[in-house]
Amino acid sequence: MNGLIVLAVGAAERGQWWPDTWVGRLWVLFGLVAQATFAGRFIVQWIASELRGKSHIPLAFWYLSIVGSVMLLTYAVLWKHDVVLTLGQGSGIIVYVRNLMLLHREKKLTQAAGGARPAG
Repeated sequence: MNGLIVLAVGAAERGQWWPDTWVGRLWVLFGLVAQATFAGRFIVQWIASELRGKSHIPLAFWYLSIVGSVMLLTYAVLWKHDVVLTLGQGSGIIVYVRNLMLLHREKKLTQAAGGARPAG
């Protein structure tokens, strides 16, 4: 019976904006940092585009995407128990990693071809 009460209190706390326990508050702070990291990728992309005078997605965008997404996935699975966030962040990670793989392959091909970078 006591185990059910502990589970019920934990589930109720996960639904609060600002939990009553320090563990809950640390999880909320972790989630906020995760969201700030994930959102920060757009600021990086915006600045890079403004500097170039055209739309540009820098390498840092993809790394921030992965770090923020992994953090949000951790928050969703371990604290919120939220299937929507879990599926969204989990599937996004695949796209971010694949884009990094393509960029690294392009860099390797460019170096092998003598350093001439393709337009784009």
